[in-house]
Amino acid sequence: MFRQSRISRRVAAVSVSLVLAGGAAACGPEDGAAKDTGKPGTAGAPQKGGTLTVLNSEPQNDFDPARLYTSGGGNVPSLVFRTLTTRNRENGAAGTKVVPDLATDTGRPNADATEWTYTLKDGLKYEDGTPITSADIKYGIERSFAAELSGGAPYLRDWLVGGESYQGPYKDGGKGLDSIVVPDAKTIVFKLRKPEGEFPFVATQTQFAPVPKAKDTGAKYEEHPVSSGPYKVVGNENDGERLTLERNPHWDEKTDQERKAYPDTIDVRSGLDSAVINQRLTTSSGPDAAAITTDTNLGPAELAQIGDNKELAGRVGTGRFGYINYLAFNPKVAPFDIPKVRQAISYAINRTSVINAAGGSALAEPATTFLPEKEAFGFTPYDHFPAGRTGDPAKARQLLAEAGHPNGLTITLTHSTAQNRQTSPEVATAVQQALAAAGITVKLEGLENNAFNERRWDAKNTPGFFLSRWGADWPSGGPFLAPIFDGRQIVTDGSNYNHAQLNDPAVNTEIDEINKLTDLAAAGKRWGALDKKIGEQALDVPLFHPVYKRLVGKDVKNVVISDWTGVLDISQVAVK
Repeated sequence: MFRQSRISRRVAAVSVSLVLAGGAAACGPEDGAAKDTGKPGTAGAPQKGGTLTVLNSEPQNDFDPARLYTSGGGNVPSLVFRTLTTRNRENGAAGTKVVPDLATDTGRPNADATEWTYTLKDGLKYEDGTPITSADIKYGIERSFAAELSGGAPYLRDWLVGGESYQGPYKDGGKGLDSIVVPDAKTIVFKLRKPEGEFPFVATQTQFAPVPKAKDTGAKYEEHPVSSGPYKVVGNENDGERLTLERNPHWDEKTDQERKAYPDTIDVRSGLDSAVINQRLTTSSGPDAAAITTDTNLGPAELAQIGDNKELAGRVGTGRFGYINYLAFNPKVAPFDIPKVRQAISYAINRTSVINAAGGSALAEPATTFLPEKEAFGFTPYDHFPAGRTGDPAKARQLLAEAGHPNGLTITLTHSTAQNRQTSPEVATAVQQALAAAGITVKLEGLENNAFNERRWDAKNTPGFFLSRWGADWPSGGPFLAPIFDGRQIVTDGSNYNHAQLNDPAVNTEIDEINKLTDLAAAGKRWGALDKKIGEQALDVPLFHPVYKRLVGKDVKNVVISDWTGVLDISQVAVK
């Protein structure tokens, strides 16, 4: 991250934040539903009106733009907080594009992408009718640096000149951050420490939402944040357990090409059991007929129950978020310091059994690359250790013998005890059984989920062999590869995501060179090439990419699922 991808924790709830803290990247619904088709759900074009109910398991905590960690502006947060840029609200690959939101364009860089300039659109207003200014955006960003409002994406602390030492507006004596310049009420300029060609993606984070200084109430701001989007908060109970949103009368759809804002009211209810959520959506009685979820997937048993029920199957949206589940090695721990041992394990993996443990082929797809299979990420196909879907135990035994272990070896695999079908006992057991066929005895070390996360991100105590996962903050190879393989991102006294502690000058230099590019297509090709090059070292074993399947109520229309989020975009939903 650039310490950035605390996203992995956020995405777990989506699996972010889609995601996601209301936001996660994806393909469209299986039935081919697109904007304004009215499907899945009842027939006819979507219309304005009605109440949309959101049934979630996780509460929308910290509903303050400074504290939210979102991708593309998030899901529920994006209804209230507009940002300089946002994600394109389209199905499939078209949804991976960054587009203007409050700004007139996605940003104008200087020659080396160390300075980005934005101009605000005309006619932008808050919920009280006062105008939105560039100074409000500057202030909103500055307050995200305050320790008492921590939790949001940390990019700007790393990227902005002076950001690493800035303490926020409550302690700066009114000085502000010099690297954010507002020459007039409609212009804002960002000065960066290094070239960042993907700055427009970062400008989708909620930290770029405007906050009027006169209305800032510090840590209490989340109770009634001032809306710049189509809805305003009229109720926030138990720190986001229940949010009630109503129309913002001063939102002008002429300034907002992305959000449809069909419902009159949105009622977000959280703290519900996932089985209860899916049962209520299945039954679709009363208000639940106009209900969705932004964080709860269907599981194998529920998909089996849907079976051949065409009505229910027609209400299932399918998406794929930019996410990888993998086996991680710490080469500083024997015997994983021997490349041929890592290669042997790569050959031994039976991805069919792993996918079955992850819920089956409807919920997981095999992976041999670290980057997801999406053009936006720079996906370049490769399989350096080809063993088919069920593994190659003979090749694995050969490599072990060459590595000095002709009689096999015994290793420990660390995993979480959480029943998430990603880093859980089921997946660990599938790995254990596959490696046994190659003469590798695997002892399983299960840790409570918080302890597991602390252990795998602790550079001083990282296990030699463990299950892990990663999701990107936006659809690009950068937030996928840099946190995991950039040696300058190794953190010895905090959360470290470079599990292999790789510090290869050639890799670091290439990351810097790609970051200079504002041509994202060209950058994508180089991210893919870098992924392929790193993959030769067998520093990890890609296992699978998750697939998200979510049910909607029978009266829900206009389901849009993009390759940015992988989940239904709440800003497009209609219930009439």
